[in-house]
Amino acid sequence: MKPDVTLYFVTDSTGIDDAKLSDIVEKACKGGVTLVQLREKDRCGRDFLALASQIKTVTDRFNIPLIINDRVDIALACDAAGVHVGNEDIPVSDVRKLIGPEKIVGATAKSVEQAVKAQEAGADYLGVGAIFPTSTKETILTDMETLKKICGEVTIPVCAIGGISYDNCYVLEKSGIDGIAVVSAIVKSPDPEKASRELAERILSII
Repeated sequence: MKPDVTLYFVTDSTGIDDAKLSDIVEKACKGGVTLVQLREKDRCGRDFLALASQIKTVTDRFNIPLIINDRVDIALACDAAGVHVGNEDIPVSDVRKLIGPEKIVGATAKSVEQAVKAQEAGADYLGVGAIFPTSTKETILTDMETLKKICGEVTIPVCAIGGISYDNCYVLEKSGIDGIAVVSAIVKSPDPEKASRELAERILSII
């Protein structure tokens, strides 16, 4: 399955209660995000599942796939559309075995080698980055040359991630990406629906 990664919204609930997060996700869906990933690093399993089920009721209304970060068990329990795993999480091949052929498996790649391996292991799309420094995660930056090479070597969708905003995403033009993944550009916006709509229009003019 090739998911639509045109505008991939990754949540960050830091300092936000569940009701507010649900509201942000709903507004982002109205604004045009094509995929939502629920990322919760610090919640216990029970709380994570409760939130995932709550967010899924929102994304389902808009027919937008919900991806769970890292936790295969949570994804299966709430019947999410899929799972995204990083390089230090469960290997893509094992995630695929656990969730089956119909669910979406996303993987993080920072090199051509990682990208090709993830595709061969069964990944449906790649998140490549960080392209710019980001406040949500400390990570090594991925240069544009590597991003272009990855896009040229794989056949699955590639979305760029990491510090991407309306003002800087223009640098991704002609990189070969299929979309962008954003966090702060939506979560921290005073108007998540407007921010999502503007980002969607901007990225569609680039890819």
